[in-house]
Amino acid sequence: MKVLLAVDGSAFTQKMLDYLVSHPELLVDSRQYTALSVQAPLPPRARALVGKADVDAYYAEEFDKVLNAVVQTLSQHGVSVDRATRIGSAGEEIAKFAQDGQFDLVVMGSHGQSSFSNLVMGSVATKVLAACKVPVLLIR
Repeated sequence: MKVLLAVDGSAFTQKMLDYLVSHPELLVDSRQYTALSVQAPLPPRARALVGKADVDAYYAEEFDKVLNAVVQTLSQHGVSVDRATRIGSAGEEIAKFAQDGQFDLVVMGSHGQSSFSNLVMGSVATKVLAACKVPVLLIR
């Protein structure tokens, strides 16, 4: 079974990880786990101003902040995790990555905002649920 862990480094990612490690039946050696971090693209003017090398360094640093914590937490519980990164709209990228990678399950934390908040601001979880054909487990 291939499991995609959609992570953003927030308290909701930590809550998802806490849930996973407290339910050992979800962390099985025979499963393949991949942690995916998606960063929003920098505005074109900002990219042009600072240059490609600085932009690449920025993304690498941001991805490392998020993914190193996930890998460390799960490795303490004997779980090996692959790392994956994307730049774009988080909801769209998570759904596309899950489908293209033929994952069996997406696990992600959710802010648990109200319906009105989702309507006004949108929600990564809502976008993933709408676009993804892979089952999604939301941890709130």
